[in-house]
Amino acid sequence: MLKKELGVVMLLSAVLLSGCGSDKPETVTQGSGDSPSKQVTTQPEQDADAKEIGSSENEKVKLYSTTDGVKLDINSNQKGFDWNVPSDTGTDPQIFYTDLTGDGKEEAVVIIQTGRGTGLDHFDIHVVDAEDLSEIKVQKYKDIVAEQIESHVAKNNDGSLTITVKAQGKESKLDYGTDPAPDYKQDELAFGGVVIYSLEDQKINLNLPGSIGKSPTYVCDLNIIYKFDSEKNEFSAEQIEVKPIEK
Repeated sequence: MLKKELGVVMLLSAVLLSGCGSDKPETVTQGSGDSPSKQVTTQPEQDADAKEIGSSENEKVKLYSTTDGVKLDINSNQKGFDWNVPSDTGTDPQIFYTDLTGDGKEEAVVIIQTGRGTGLDHFDIHVVDAEDLSEIKVQKYKDIVAEQIESHVAKNNDGSLTITVKAQGKESKLDYGTDPAPDYKQDELAFGGVVIYSLEDQKINLNLPGSIGKSPTYVCDLNIIYKFDSEKNEFSAEQIEVKPIEK
């Protein structure tokens, strides 16, 4: 009789242990099934400190400031960037949703004023693919000057200047009546005090004046139009026009 009772107890124990074991995998499977659905959201949760600082006209693109940079929202898809957006320039970011690459699909374009002062006005531009939110390179003005611009400043005995600017192989000669910095030795034009981006006819435009002296005094304008290179996946200078600035 004792052996029979022991056998029944052992059988019940085995059944109970088997039942406990079968419950555990179900719980794990259910948890792993819930996890992916929680990660996929059409509108990512905003940071508590995020503040909207601009949007495109159709509100397809929105820009938020965060503690560690900015967050760009394109059609409810978001990505953070470490762009510099000063709050003391007095100019809000300019935001566009337009096709700059010519592929029939819109990109997000953000133009930010990063500095201003007496004789200084500086903007940055960012172009972001609307599908994967990757930033498309825009050739910097320093690279354009280094690769495609040659300039020479000659100080004449009568106090005037003769300025030669060669852009993309085309030479322009400018006469400037009065030397604004006669005691300052300068053999070529300086660039970077004013860097202004704009969009015209779905193309990136850059106004980049050349200057004389430390103050500075601007003597000519470089008006630059960018073109998209699909092989390099970047925007680079296509046309450079040199215009004198009247005193």
